[in-house]
Amino acid sequence: MSGTESDRRIYLFDSTLRDGAQTQGIDFSAADKTAIALDLDMLGVDYVEGGWPGANPTDDAFFKDPPQLKNAKLTAFGMTRRAGRSTGNDPGLSALLDVKTKVVCIVGKTWDFQVDVALGIDLDENVKMIGESITHAKDVAGEALFDAEHFFDGYKENPEYSMKCLNAAAEDGARWVVLCDTNGGTLPDEIERIVSDVIKHIPGDRLGIHCHDDTGNAVANSLAAVRAGIRHVQGTLNGLGERCGNANLISLIPTLMLKMGFETGVSPTDLTRLAQVSHALDERLNRAPDRGAPYVGESAFAHKGGLHVSAVEKDPKCYEHIAPELVGNRRHIVVSDQSGRSNILAMFRDIGLDVDADDPKVTRMVEQVKELEFSGYAYDGAEASFELLARRALETVPEFFRLNSFRVIDERRWNAKDELITISEATIKAQVMGQEFMTVAEGNGPVNALDSALREVLVPIYPELTDLRLVDYKVRILTPSDATGAVTRVMIESADDHGARWSTVGVSANIIDASYAALRDSIVFKLLRDGAKVGGNLNGAASN
Repeated sequence: MSGTESDRRIYLFDSTLRDGAQTQGIDFSAADKTAIALDLDMLGVDYVEGGWPGANPTDDAFFKDPPQLKNAKLTAFGMTRRAGRSTGNDPGLSALLDVKTKVVCIVGKTWDFQVDVALGIDLDENVKMIGESITHAKDVAGEALFDAEHFFDGYKENPEYSMKCLNAAAEDGARWVVLCDTNGGTLPDEIERIVSDVIKHIPGDRLGIHCHDDTGNAVANSLAAVRAGIRHVQGTLNGLGERCGNANLISLIPTLMLKMGFETGVSPTDLTRLAQVSHALDERLNRAPDRGAPYVGESAFAHKGGLHVSAVEKDPKCYEHIAPELVGNRRHIVVSDQSGRSNILAMFRDIGLDVDADDPKVTRMVEQVKELEFSGYAYDGAEASFELLARRALETVPEFFRLNSFRVIDERRWNAKDELITISEATIKAQVMGQEFMTVAEGNGPVNALDSALREVLVPIYPELTDLRLVDYKVRILTPSDATGAVTRVMIESADDHGARWSTVGVSANIIDASYAALRDSIVFKLLRDGAKVGGNLNGAASN
């Protein structure tokens, strides 16, 4: 290990919003990127790379209205100035710095082969591009990182030139010089050997590692670099990334903290949210979480009947390398399924409910959650619905309104101009404190029509709902073999003008019914959180 025993701080850099967006089949919206950034900030990651300004409309929209992060440094990504241009007259570099993040990450070539073939420029010109770009970015933004693209391949063929590129970045002010295994083909022993060579010239507390997973070694390579002395680690949530993905931060963080004894910006309390953050991303991507994922997968601490179960119940160390609660997971006994109480109690504590562990309501709640999860509910990505479920079990959720019935009609036809149009219309009958309301509203689709009809009734009574916005809507088929009769899960993400965001879930064989369940929870959660009084402005609404 290079460095001293007191040098135990690892700085975490997440590139999910850029590298992860290059994953085949993934297309983040600006709202997705904001929500993921806030999750990373809550977790305690040091840097959140937001994207590449000027590269696409989504990244531009994200940086136009960036999330307000409390812990992490929002970072913009771009490339060095182009050959033949000055740093002040390069459109790409200007776009990178115009978003005014306090940190920028600049990528540049460090493999002479790439400089010759991809850029087609003189090797010394490339070195000047690196140094001048880092100097300019540091002067404007305050902190600059350099991603040394294709570094390990370049070092193997021409170490002198690759080091010349690194030194240019380091000497001209880069806070972190990040060694990138861009092709993902380097093995752990090579990583450790090469990093050990580099540290002779640039100290480890200024070096970072960025690994791709093309040989399945991205996590191992990152850990090898840390062992060699590097103190900055880059990766993505759940290992997202182009081709085979990037180093998986969900595996790296607990390994660094629990196995290797390093400190990160993630506190032990934050670490218990790891499974939640991982699963919330999967729900956002509308895909099933990886059951076999290290640390956070459903099977990571699963034990089948027989000797294993008997042994683990006597002493968990027999078959568990850590306590699952440390990373927000839980032990799962496959045959008897006797787990869940401690996890439910922990979630109670997270939402501020002080409940006696022996309260019979806790037992009923555990069984209810198991039944609901079996039927298709997932609360990892729908914390608001879980909080309402818990509070309802404790009988602390007031009845703000009751929807007695609703009807949704879709009409698809050609109008007089021979244009195909689709109109959705929702009729609802609602009740607030014994007073009945009926209204009809149209919308862009059945869910929007239903939402509009509910708002017509509820907003005059509960002005707290005025700034409620539905920012995302996802549907997942849970029983694809049932074809059009399949059970569906609907996830709705909501936000308000106070910067709060929350997610709710509904499950049904009827997609409109599932949508209403998620929509209702969103409305009730907003009213409960804002301290709305049951009935609110009922008299004023009734007089309108």
